[in-house]
Amino acid sequence: MGLTESEATRAYRAARDQLLELRTDQARAVREFRWPQFPGRFNWGVDWFDVIARGNERTALWIAEEDGSEQRCSFEQLRHRSDQVAVWLESRDVRRGDRVMLMLGNQVELWETMLAVIKLGAVIIPTTTALGAADLADRIERGGVAHVVAGPADAAKFADVPGTYGRICVGELAGWADYREAYQISDPPAREAVTAADDLQLLYFTSGTTSRPKLVAHTQQSYAVGHLSTLYWIGIQPGDVHLNISSPGWAKHAWSCFFAPWIGEASIFLYNYSRFDAARLMEQIRRVGVTTFCAPPTVWRMLIQADLSAGPGRLREVAAAGEPLNPEVITQVQQQWGLTVRDGYGQTETSAQIGNPPGQPLRPGSMGTPLPGMPVALVDPLTGRTGDEGEICLELARRPVCLMQGYVDRGQNEHAMAGGYYHTGDVAVRDADGYITYIGRTDDVFKASDYKISPFELESVLVEHPAVVEAAVVPAPDPVRMAVPKAYATLAAGYRPDDTTALAILRHARERLAPYQRIRRLEIVDDLPKTISGKIRRVELRGLEERAEHPGTEWRDDQFPELRTGDTPSR
Repeated sequence: MGLTESEATRAYRAARDQLLELRTDQARAVREFRWPQFPGRFNWGVDWFDVIARGNERTALWIAEEDGSEQRCSFEQLRHRSDQVAVWLESRDVRRGDRVMLMLGNQVELWETMLAVIKLGAVIIPTTTALGAADLADRIERGGVAHVVAGPADAAKFADVPGTYGRICVGELAGWADYREAYQISDPPAREAVTAADDLQLLYFTSGTTSRPKLVAHTQQSYAVGHLSTLYWIGIQPGDVHLNISSPGWAKHAWSCFFAPWIGEASIFLYNYSRFDAARLMEQIRRVGVTTFCAPPTVWRMLIQADLSAGPGRLREVAAAGEPLNPEVITQVQQQWGLTVRDGYGQTETSAQIGNPPGQPLRPGSMGTPLPGMPVALVDPLTGRTGDEGEICLELARRPVCLMQGYVDRGQNEHAMAGGYYHTGDVAVRDADGYITYIGRTDDVFKASDYKISPFELESVLVEHPAVVEAAVVPAPDPVRMAVPKAYATLAAGYRPDDTTALAILRHARERLAPYQRIRRLEIVDDLPKTISGKIRRVELRGLEERAEHPGTEWRDDQFPELRTGDTPSR
């Protein structure tokens, strides 16, 4: 297999193998699984990746491009190349504890550098290439960045970003060190573990759906060990080919394009495209023989609008994460492919906490049940008592390894860890069998006529209509009810933003929702406001309502005589 296994490696492997063995027996896995402990040194790059990679010529990373070109690297190649990069980074004064901003796309150098920085004991700050100079300046300052690694196009953005940070370019750029010099190091020495389990490994900026992005600190074990739960939820097995749709710079990329697949000794496959094309993506999935696939609900909604008749190829496990999964997606994929899209829940601050793992009964609309090692509690925000409805929290008395070390901002951290729980900010309800269903962000749930409204529940109904691609529901001011549910929606191809379409959508919602949930207003827009990670910013839409601004065309249910009968007064 390679290097002599350390005590840390053996403990890690035993925990991984236990979850593989119990992959279809969740009750037993939850009952028996315990997070591995590392009282001495632990470094995932050395104690795990190098051990499984040395002499291993199986494909570890496979990147395909739109033009038909592709690049494949074996585990052994990535072990060797990351050692080269580690030695070269040391020559550029990258030291243990230094914070290194990585601003690279889906290219081999991203994986090489992540491995190299981990092995050095430095700290990775993954950064999306979508950022501009102002955001970069903020992250350089708040993140305490000592070095930047970027491609030529993105490196040019730093001309307007002040600081004394080291500049490394994957390519040639005046004033920047050339990363490619690392490949001239012919025989880099094997690395040794230089970190403890609680040393910093990653600093992540959240996507900022409701406020300024928070800075999340993860240790050498919170992601590298914590993503054992993600491996279990997705159902990755040794030898799999795994595809995850996510952009570099965001936590889900590290979840499923780095840690979970390589924990499972699977191959990572990426397909780079300039514009999403469902048909071409499916061609790649079938051509390569992808066996496990995870994508956000937005991608799944696009896929079910395409032609799925050619079949799923070798796909065995399909999953969704990033936002709640609409039941309509599950139904359509099950009918077309005979596969069940399994929802899961987690955050930048953790690994997968709740999910529907393979082989378990699924409740459409539910996120599933707590995964092994996850002490999930639903806590009433007002009383602090636990029950079957409330904020999703993790018990700190049984603190899971996957939980972040904390937010860098001490005030944010104190709020998030108050009362003996880590507070996610998400509200959910649990049924008698333990299945947990998402209601919404604590900031997104609102009252209309004194009834509590979950935007997600209404949005799930709206996207079942063929005219609706995406929808977001927010409260709109109303003189009688104080607030009423209003939907913002984008349309599928072939539908026009006119009275006929609006009436059809409103009627569809009325027939499927309780009277108090009725969509009273509908605004059709070209696009919904989103973070650069693709999550809908309902806070922006709420602001539009408060200012009575209309980026699209608005319809109200009372302007249609067909909808005026059977109305229900406020409670």
